[in-house]
Amino acid sequence: MPQTPSPAPADQPGPDAIYAEPRLAACYDVFDGERDDLDHYRAILVELGARTVIDVGCGTGSLATLLAAEGLQVTGADPALASLEVARAKPGAEAVTWIHGTAADLPRLAADAAVMTGNVAQVFLTEEAWAENLRAIRGALRKGGTLVFESRRPERRAWEAWQADDGESVHEVPGIGRVVARPRTFEVALPLVTFSDEFTFEDGSVLFSTSTLRWRDEAELRSTLTAAGFAVQEIRDAPDRPGREYVVLARAV
Repeated sequence: MPQTPSPAPADQPGPDAIYAEPRLAACYDVFDGERDDLDHYRAILVELGARTVIDVGCGTGSLATLLAAEGLQVTGADPALASLEVARAKPGAEAVTWIHGTAADLPRLAADAAVMTGNVAQVFLTEEAWAENLRAIRGALRKGGTLVFESRRPERRAWEAWQADDGESVHEVPGIGRVVARPRTFEVALPLVTFSDEFTFEDGSVLFSTSTLRWRDEAELRSTLTAAGFAVQEIRDAPDRPGREYVVLARAV
């Protein structure tokens, strides 16, 4: 029987179309390009000695399948079914436990570590949704387990560079053909930034995806983690994006 994910908080939107619409999800990895940003997560997990890992918001499974191929026991959870279908079709995907849902749908795994890569930590737009996510992750970790995630530094104002980039991107997507992506709308209402992109396919069909991210400063990250049952061990730089990201390591207490 297909798993039904737990409902999100009333004011937390569902997954963006880029993850949830099947044709767009099939394009995601091609447009996202090389995932060099995953290397430091792999290095941190080695540093921690983690053997059981949860990938919260695993998307199309790029990190989850890499970790499983390295011998880790991996659970990947994502509320976007179309992205999970892409993940399940990847080589080695059978070694990963896939969950269609959010952190609230995770069993008590007593895992060594959990990760949120990319923009996952910033998709939780309200205090309630963010706190619920952190509590759920805490419940799936063993005592002393570590949550590792990144969040963009508000003072770097990354949205300004995004807003200035109005060029189109063109890729050949296997099984789909030529796809053209163009930025369409942009709105800054801090701490929220909303943007949308248009995707045009060879058959002339056009799909749109809108995303909203929330920026949190270091003080907010620390206080919300403490309230959810974590102790912040360290906040690092992202080695591939120095000065742009908080890379947070927080221990479950």
